[in-house]
Amino acid sequence: MQQLSVVISGFDHYQDVRINPSYEVPKALAEKGVDGLDDVELAIHAVSLPVSFAKAWPTLRETIEATHPNIVIATGLKHAARGVMLERCATNLMDAAKPDVDNVAPRRAPIDPDGPAAYWTRLPLRSILADFTRDGIPATLSSDAGTFVCNSLFYNLLNWASTQEKVLAGFVSFPLINESRHPQHGLPLRHLVTAGADVVRDSVRYYRRPTSGDILIA
Repeated sequence: MQQLSVVISGFDHYQDVRINPSYEVPKALAEKGVDGLDDVELAIHAVSLPVSFAKAWPTLRETIEATHPNIVIATGLKHAARGVMLERCATNLMDAAKPDVDNVAPRRAPIDPDGPAAYWTRLPLRSILADFTRDGIPATLSSDAGTFVCNSLFYNLLNWASTQEKVLAGFVSFPLINESRHPQHGLPLRHLVTAGADVVRDSVRYYRRPTSGDILIA
């Protein structure tokens, strides 16, 4: 039985968002676990982060250092998204149109002045999309995680992962929760939890048996 550790992060409650999916989904996955994985003993650790340029990554890194995960999946909220968005790359840019919780709003500033312009995800997006299709979850690839705290966290996470010998890391953006029977915008929470489980499951499978066909960045 192989023992693997997954950290999945979300954010604290956003202003004007009654139920934040990136807070609820990691918590649900840590509580319920993920089925469909044979010969794997999986520990899932959920952590909620402040919507803060200065504090989000250090808070996530504290959990990483405490749990030594094989896989790190960060999640966030995209208000305008129709479905789940799989983020392909993180850019080295902070450009906030509004302040974070610390009332900080950097404008056109690099996250790391000495870092590369961008990092690509390490998650198996092709297989994740295939499972989303099977489960009837609307989803798309995204090459723009924005320039707010989500992208800053994503960039710092991939910058850290680039120094690790074998760690998968990436970012998933959720839409708003919408419990309507036929939602035109957003998705029911149960569908988002299913989507989160698909991401964890496919990432674990890819970690154990990596194939180049599972990676989809273009």
